[in-house]
Amino acid sequence: MSDISFADEHVAARSPSEAAPVPVLFTGDNGAFRRLVTRGALLELVTAGFYRFWLATNMRRHLWSSTVIGGDALEYVGTARELLFGFFFALAILAPVYIAYIVVGIEAERQKAFASLPLGLFFAAFGQFAIYRARRYRLNRSAWRGLRFGMGGSGLAYMFRAIGWGLLIALTLGLALPWAEAALERYKMRNTYYGALEGGFVGRGGDFFKRAGWIWFTALILLLSPYVIGAVFRGPIWILAGVIYVIGAPALFAAFKAEQWRWWLHGLRLGGVRLETRLTMSALLGNYFAFFGVLIGVLIAAAIAFGIIVAMNRSAMVGTTPPIGALIPIGLAYVATFLSIGVASRIFLMQRVWKLVASSLVVHGLAEAEDVATRASVTPSAIGEGFADSLDVVGF
Repeated sequence: MSDISFADEHVAARSPSEAAPVPVLFTGDNGAFRRLVTRGALLELVTAGFYRFWLATNMRRHLWSSTVIGGDALEYVGTARELLFGFFFALAILAPVYIAYIVVGIEAERQKAFASLPLGLFFAAFGQFAIYRARRYRLNRSAWRGLRFGMGGSGLAYMFRAIGWGLLIALTLGLALPWAEAALERYKMRNTYYGALEGGFVGRGGDFFKRAGWIWFTALILLLSPYVIGAVFRGPIWILAGVIYVIGAPALFAAFKAEQWRWWLHGLRLGGVRLETRLTMSALLGNYFAFFGVLIGVLIAAAIAFGIIVAMNRSAMVGTTPPIGALIPIGLAYVATFLSIGVASRIFLMQRVWKLVASSLVVHGLAEAEDVATRASVTPSAIGEGFADSLDVVGF
């Protein structure tokens, strides 16, 4: 795959009178973010998870303030208390749904009925509403040079659009994804603004498919290849499948995300402001393989720890309930494993990706955003993030 950037593709199209593009700088320190999320994970543990609202706020402030455009950093002005209150408010609205599901589930179990699918579909659909409203909240709490971004539109309208496209994606086994992303992004961006600058999205599904369609076909071949080889050689396939998936899955994911990021960033517009990126697949691939290596290391360490604990308590655990002396270290090992995976995910899948993407960007037409008029707008609450968090689909 070629790592030619959109910036290279459009250099020739720039007129001589056009101002030089402005690079985006990322000034954040990896060690500072690592300490931030490690401390946050420990505080999440001792607060039964409620510190996550403060952790999310601190992570955003760190990343926003480390992203410098035209000499000025982005600002995140949201607060953890907004997220906490939004979560409780959303939970109060959704609590009757959860209670109804429990009651219906108990009765369905007696009747041997299958009641989980309708509720799962409801939450999947409602999750799209929550995601849209959460993005609206985050944009309104983001500012540059003292002026906030904003977003209007309807979460319900977006939800119905996402449901329709989701059905089409399922019917086409994923082939409709590029057109779905283009349509949904157009809706989001035409309701996005920065002062008087109106947002827009010019990316087309066909262009995305041309650049990333090969990944879909390669993934299908990757999925079926162990079974085909196993059938030919009439041998066990689980070892072969493991090797192929361990190597192939991160590579395909990095390729897809690189194409997706480049296509999406190139299509964004705010008035006459546009972005170009030099993001490469190799940069993302190195990051994802690093995360995968850390993940494997954590799981191996956890397996060794569990093995040692079981071996040390084998005589006490045979034919009896495991003693407290064995349960405590097992519990600690589980907690340490999940905390380590959570910290690694925030480092490699959030901060490092943000750093790679931000550092690859240049901005065209930035002068248009330097002196824009403000506009009257409604300030959204954190209820959208509360819905997303209560549905367990909250994103960074």
